[in-house]
Amino acid sequence: MAGSLTLLVTSPRTPAGVLTRDAWRALDTADLVLAADADHPTPASIAGSGVAVEISEPSSMPLLGRSLAEAAADRHVVWIVSPDGDPGLTDALAAELTRAADPAPVEMLVGSWDLPGARLADAVYVMDVLRSPGGCPWDAKQTHESLAKYLLEEAHETVEAIDNGDRDHLREELGDVLLQVLFHARVAADDPDDPWDIDDVAGGLVDKLLRRHPHVFGDGDASTPEEVEASWEQIKAAEKADRAESATPLLEGIPRSLSTLLIADKVLARRERSGLTELPADEPDADNSGADLGDRLLALVAEGRRTGVDADAALRDAVRRLASA
Repeated sequence: MAGSLTLLVTSPRTPAGVLTRDAWRALDTADLVLAADADHPTPASIAGSGVAVEISEPSSMPLLGRSLAEAAADRHVVWIVSPDGDPGLTDALAAELTRAADPAPVEMLVGSWDLPGARLADAVYVMDVLRSPGGCPWDAKQTHESLAKYLLEEAHETVEAIDNGDRDHLREELGDVLLQVLFHARVAADDPDDPWDIDDVAGGLVDKLLRRHPHVFGDGDASTPEEVEASWEQIKAAEKADRAESATPLLEGIPRSLSTLLIADKVLARRERSGLTELPADEPDADNSGADLGDRLLALVAEGRRTGVDADAALRDAVRRLASA
């Protein structure tokens, strides 16, 4: 009887046993199912479903290629490809099959694919290795405090990449920002008194996004960006109702380290949402030229808001043009 060989490829980032119908059909109809590691979740899950899985641990890829080619000469064989992809196996199989008078057909069957965001799990794993015993000594000694400057630096470099319109650089810098998030979460997981990890960070974010987008996930009816912003501020205010009232509520929650132009823009936006669209008409202070300059700067930020210009970005662009002149 003519045989065949199916190389079953699965994603290590997809839960074991979550396979396509074609994959399960190939496994159910195979005369022989082989894998290299009985303890790996995928072969273990397949065996647990009632499909007999034999373990083959060859000392080299050429030997594995030979044994698979021989087994597939008169049987339908499925080889469960290892998580590393069994580098060198396809070359070894090609060498064996080209020598055979009547080689068995070989099929590569993808049994599962990465879901969107699956590589984030790899990033979490790598960060965990770096912080664990036997990992990187520098990473292991870092704290939230020692890492704070890097988070700020990477955020600024990301904004610079956006300003420069460099998409490749932006992708890289976003990765650096993500590293800081993973790093801080992994540091927090080591806290003996109040540990939390990246799943807690992601879970809190999901809860916040669901809560603050009732027009998408609930019965809210905001249909314009302006209505969405107003709803967002109302929800935030309700969430913070149990906190002590701030003496300067318009500044509540705005980081002091933020660019002053951005702070001004946020404060103006909050005033506008509360119905205050005009700046106070203060009398000029002849004895305080700094106050007058500040008022004029604030008026320029307000003008930028009215005309759709980001004052902070406009000033950065002007400084760059000056530096290049």
